[in-house]
Amino acid sequence: MTLQFPTIADCVGNTPLVRLQRLAGETSNTLLVKLEGNNPAGSVKDRPALSMITRAELRGDIQPGDTLIEATSGNTGIALAMAAAIKGYKMILIMPDNSTAERKWAMTAYGAELILVSKEEGMEGARDLAEKLQAEGRGKVLDQFANGDNPQAHYTGTGPEIWRQTGGTITHFISSMGTTGTIMGTSRYLKEQNPAIQIVGLQPQEGSAIPGIRRWPEEYLPKIYQAERVDQVMDMGQAEAEHVMRRLAREEGIFCGVSSGGSVAGMLRLSQQVENAVMVAIICDRGDRYLSTGVYEDPAH
Repeated sequence: MTLQFPTIADCVGNTPLVRLQRLAGETSNTLLVKLEGNNPAGSVKDRPALSMITRAELRGDIQPGDTLIEATSGNTGIALAMAAAIKGYKMILIMPDNSTAERKWAMTAYGAELILVSKEEGMEGARDLAEKLQAEGRGKVLDQFANGDNPQAHYTGTGPEIWRQTGGTITHFISSMGTTGTIMGTSRYLKEQNPAIQIVGLQPQEGSAIPGIRRWPEEYLPKIYQAERVDQVMDMGQAEAEHVMRRLAREEGIFCGVSSGGSVAGMLRLSQQVENAVMVAIICDRGDRYLSTGVYEDPAH
């Protein structure tokens, strides 16, 4: 008998869906979270990263040895650095210099070249620089913001997994919105199964800085975003997201980042408004890549 062993790429997806035990409180609702930090490079972005490279290969757009370029605030960059290492590509990542040290170290650990832009230039500046480098012939921009292979990873993976794991009983899906790939692809699949499922997107309220999610200026709104796929957009404050993030670790044993805390905070708000619902929120990454920011040190919890 010949044993067939998986590669690291085979371990992307099929993440656990678990029930909140304490944060939910007394309720008739079932509150579930999908643990995307269990992906090999530690976040939900492993899915689109592998999808964008694999599908570009299949089309003949790229071949091993090519240089790939991407603007990132962190998780996508780490995931792409991993996927490039798996597939044999050189990777140039461009990100704002206020991203956490853990993220920068993880990208370079996978062999990626890292270019930093200022905090003031932000993700918009990083995206502009990526396009400039491509125009200069330095490599090919994958462009997670406009690349249909990003949401497609969630249409073929995240959505079907949630539908299967809930036995088709899901009533609400809650996700923070950055590039919006997760919510676009998952919404498309879930709505095809049951149009009544409510899709709720989280964005930071004015003045809040939540890593990985954005209120995009109109001219930088991701091209993959389709407003009609989101039933409700909820504004989330930084303090509320951080508070729930710390509670998840201390009361549920779920160690995650700030945007995940925001998603669960949104789910807790919604749970006050409905009964007998089955809600799923995305825990998009692990908390260890935020420790250097001190976000877990708040004595007030």
